[in-house]
Amino acid sequence: MSSKNHPYHLVDYSPWPILGAFAAMITMTGIIKWFHLFNNNLLLISFVILSLIMFQWWRDITREGTYQGLHTFPVTMGLRWGMILFITSEILFFISFFWGFFHSSLSPSIELGMNWPPKGITPFNPIQIPLLNTLILLSSGLTVTWAHHSLIENNFNQATQSLMLTVILGIYFTLLQAYEYVEAPFTIADGVYGSSFFMATGFHGIHVIIGTTFLLTCLIRHMNNHFSPIHHFGFEAAAWYWHFVDVVWLFLYISIYWWGS
Repeated sequence: MSSKNHPYHLVDYSPWPILGAFAAMITMTGIIKWFHLFNNNLLLISFVILSLIMFQWWRDITREGTYQGLHTFPVTMGLRWGMILFITSEILFFISFFWGFFHSSLSPSIELGMNWPPKGITPFNPIQIPLLNTLILLSSGLTVTWAHHSLIENNFNQATQSLMLTVILGIYFTLLQAYEYVEAPFTIADGVYGSSFFMATGFHGIHVIIGTTFLLTCLIRHMNNHFSPIHHFGFEAAAWYWHFVDVVWLFLYISIYWWGS
């Protein structure tokens, strides 16, 4: 590696991809066991294994980019395009849920009583918890942008405060959505309305948890001085992902909570 004459990063041999794949298989098996046998022991074990693998894999990538100087400009450009394509695939993933929702709601079939929401379904009031969650996510979009500008201006304290605030808002959103699910007057088994609602909002909730974890990792890295004003793509990727989560929620709120109710 010391005698290479190109700016690209040739990745070292790593056990984490194959171990991560096995952990994902155990997670899937654990979910099936939980659904069929009502026993979540294997699922919890798989979460612990996945967490350990993620920690060690991220540690290795952090070493490569921060301490070994392997994330050169061409490498970070590749990472940027990878993140852009990943977010594009996520957009198409959510389009499928919106497609299913609008297919059922714009022209309700005779089985739905030609009515939307179907008779017997009591939808959520869009100006209660959903509106509060919208304000929380919009505020978190502001704080993550504040953190980004603070990093660029080399303002360590403001970057720490704003990033911490973003993580807190993400956790607050998740807690409110969990409360909303517990108090919901319908379930995922209540026909196409329940399926559309819980699949779309549930997957968005999972993305919020992933985004919060992403930002929390960036906060820990920032506290350890891993970012500089000109070298902080890990944080930029997290901010892009968080803005994507924000925009998807706005579409969810307008279409499913407000128009769909």
